[in-house]
Amino acid sequence: MTNDLIERFIEKKVKKNARVNIHFKQRSTLKGMFIQTNDYEELKSKNFWRIVTETNSEEWKRTGDNNLARIFNGAEFTRLSEDAS
Repeated sequence: MTNDLIERFIEKKVKKNARVNIHFKQRSTLKGMFIQTNDYEELKSKNFWRIVTETNSEEWKRTGDNNLARIFNGAEFTRLSEDAS
């Protein structure tokens, strides 16, 4: 997916810190939250996204520790969908 498509989804479909399903080309679907840090604009311009996975989401909400996030390449995404759970 392009960074424009991902950004539109994040801005219009998802409220802040909402979990989304991230579908990949060559790996299993992942549930996580897109987070905005100081380098958000730079990463976005290169189609990289900082995501806190479902397993780390509660600790991240409690601590705000950005080291719990991983950076993913948006080119590997096939689609994004809202998490119904």
